[in-house]
Formats: sequence, structure tokens, C-alpha cells
Amino acid sequence: MQHPNEKELQTFFQQHGVRDVECIFPDISGYPRGKLMPASAFAAGAELRIAQAIPMQAVTGDYSYDPIFPDADPDVRLVPDYSTLKLSPWSSGPRAVAIHDCVELSGEPCVFAARSLLKTVLARYAKQGLTPVVAPEIEFYLTAPCSDPNQALQSPPARGGRAEVGQSAFSMNMLNELSAFWDAFRAALDVLGVRADTWIHEVGPTQFEINLLHGDPLAVADQAFLFKYAAKEIAIQHGLNAVFMAKPIAGASGSSMHLHQSVVDSSGRNIFSQDDGAESVAFRHFLGGLQTYMPDLMLVFAPFVNSYRRFVKGSQAPVNLHWGYDNRTTGLRIPVSGPAARRVENRIAGADANPYLAIAASLAAGLAGMDEHLTPTEPLAASASAYDEAHALARSFLPAHEQMARSTSSRRLLGDAFVTGYTAVKAVEYESYLHEVSTWERRFLLPQV
Repeated sequence: MQHPNEKELQTFFQQHGVRDVECIFPDISGYPRGKLMPASAFAAGAELRIAQAIPMQAVTGDYSYDPIFPDADPDVRLVPDYSTLKLSPWSSGPRAVAIHDCVELSGEPCVFAARSLLKTVLARYAKQGLTPVVAPEIEFYLTAPCSDPNQALQSPPARGGRAEVGQSAFSMNMLNELSAFWDAFRAALDVLGVRADTWIHEVGPTQFEINLLHGDPLAVADQAFLFKYAAKEIAIQHGLNAVFMAKPIAGASGSSMHLHQSVVDSSGRNIFSQDDGAESVAFRHFLGGLQTYMPDLMLVFAPFVNSYRRFVKGSQAPVNLHWGYDNRTTGLRIPVSGPAARRVENRIAGADANPYLAIAASLAAGLAGMDEHLTPTEPLAASASAYDEAHALARSFLPAHEQMARSTSSRRLLGDAFVTGYTAVKAVEYESYLHEVSTWERRFLLPQV
């Protein structure tokens, strides 16, 4: 719905028997938070507020007390984007769901809200008469329930009674497993208006990849947000877990969120191509921006301690920011395409990344490259492997955190207040992690130290 009036909303709710509306927004981790509101109050435009700290809540449930967050913890308003209003496919009774923006009581967007940040970056493009186009590829695992976090995740039993062992990339038989879940999940995506393209079985045991159709970055981020929400809810209904950790199973493939990106002008022409079909200068500058600024933004693409377990040589995950044509060893791949579809595939982000933040950071870096006429390295030859080159990405959480926190470019691209708040929350999560003792420590240190 596009800006419906109260009568139109009431009619919609009555037709579908909707009693409540999930008023949700993505927090800093991309997790859905919000409030449940009576449909009648939603239709009437009743004001809805939430504490300003909630958009920056850590995955541990804790909050940072960095001075950037006011001690008073003031309210922000939740303002619905009516274009996202859909029926909820996971609720036991008729319910609707709508994505909201977090807006300060002064009317300004909340600088700590992920959706606000993406809107800010897109406004920079619009100011230049440009529109980015984005398509994410999202990988995730379906696992058996895990009631004990000390135990490793296990694959659910397949139709033959045995759990899958993996190495079944593109297998149609494996894609047909767990058909009850897939039928319900695809129906849920149809209800939510999530536009999926191809579905494949990936390398890991019960690991899958879904490609979302390209489109407006905000709409695509909304769809990725709802996609993950729906996957988790529908999986639980079928006795499964939908897992979007970057490296959920030791020895198995990590899960990524590749971002295909291009930019069109006001006439809809892809500015990465010249009129004769050749690469444009803007295309190279966009690449230059990604290579220059992504190291400082690594914490957005790999936001958790677990995220860095994915970046291993020869593991189908990148270890540097080399680029090349149709070369899947590089961090930045240029798929073979016609001029109208010329695009950059950013292969750095994990499936655990907040889609709003990952898209915003990648687009902000690319635009800065075009504005500053940054030059990329020469492309890696198609026959060469980026794994033979130096490991140039942060090897673990702490260096990535320190680099982003002290970076002036990250603050220029994403906003000083956001970077201060984001790194403060990530510091809280890291402190919590340090209180844990791992299986590795018990396995090797207990008997030998």
C-alpha cells in the first residue's frame, strides 16, 4: 500500500480479519524489534514510540554507555512505511506486519537506525541524479534444533533417515529435501512480496543460497530483512533452525551475502557502460572506492567474532579486495554480462551482516570512489587466483573494530555519531565474548597446559 488513508487501512484489515500489526524495524544487527499494535490504532495513525537505545541493542541484550547515547534514553517515534505493509505469514492468527523508520521527536531520522543510514546514502546518489541497483545472494543453513549451545549444530535427517554430509552443490535431490519447509517458506515469501530468483543447494550440508531480484536498494534491503525473519519463523514451525551465522559449522562452508551493484542515471542508463558498450570511467572509479574504503568498513561486512572464521584461503570466500572478470577467488567479481547489466559483485559480506548496513557501506564507498576519481588496481587475470595474493582483509574482529573506530573515512561515509555508536556496541559484544571459554581451549589446553 502507498500512503493509504484510515478507511482504506480499516477495509484491508477487515477483509483479512487482521487484529494486530507487527510494527518492526531492523536493529543494528538486522534483527526485527518493535511493538505489536492493534490494527484499529495503526489505521488511525496512533503514535508509536520506543526508546532510542533499542536500535543499537547488542546481540547480548546489553547496551553501551558511551556518551554518544544520552543518559536520559529519550524516545524515538516509529513511523510506518506503508509500502511494506503485508500480511504476516508466520503468525498463528491473522496479523499484519509493517517496517518502520525510527524518527527523533524533532522530526530528524535517528542516526543510530540502520534503515535511516541506508536512506542517507541513497540521498547522496539522488542528489547527483543517480540511482543504485542492488541484488543480494543470501546463503544460510537449515539445521536440527539446538537446545544446548555447547553442542555443534547438526543437519536434520533427510528422507532416507540419514543426515546429509554436504558436498552436494547444485544437487536437485538435496534441494528436494525438507519439502514441507520449502513449500511453506516460498508461500510466505509470496505473501511478503519478497522477489526471489533462483534457489540452489550450496556446498555445505543443508546449506542453501537464494538470489533476490535486483531493484531499489531500500526495497531490496527490506526484502532481505523480511526474508531472514520469515526463514527463522517458518523453520521453527517445521522443527528446524534457519542459521545465518557466517561460519556455523566447523569444517563446512561459510555463508555469505554477495551484493551485486550497478548505478543508473535519470534515463535508466547503466553508468558503468559507455554508449559503445565499453566500460566507463565511473565503473573503474566505483571499484577504486570499494578497494580504498572497504578495509575501514570491514566491521559492517563482518560484524561478529564468528564472521572472521569465513575468510580462509581456498574456501570460496575472499581474503583480499582484488577484482577480476568472472573470477570467484576475488573479493570484487565482475560477472560476464551485456553493457546494460554491467555490475560489481561485492563478495565480502557474510550472511550475518545487517543488509541495510552492508548495502549502505558498499554504496557509500563506491560513490566516494566516483566522486574522488579513485583508481583501482589492475584486474586479476581470469586464470589467476586471488588466494595466491596476500591476505589483506582483517584476520579477526579486534583489528577490524580498531580500524573502523579510528578511521576518519568511515565517519565521513557513514556519519560520526553512527560509527561511534556502532563501534561502542560492538565493544560491548566483544567484552561479553571474552567471558566465554571455547571448546578449543578445553580440548587442547586442559590436557596439556
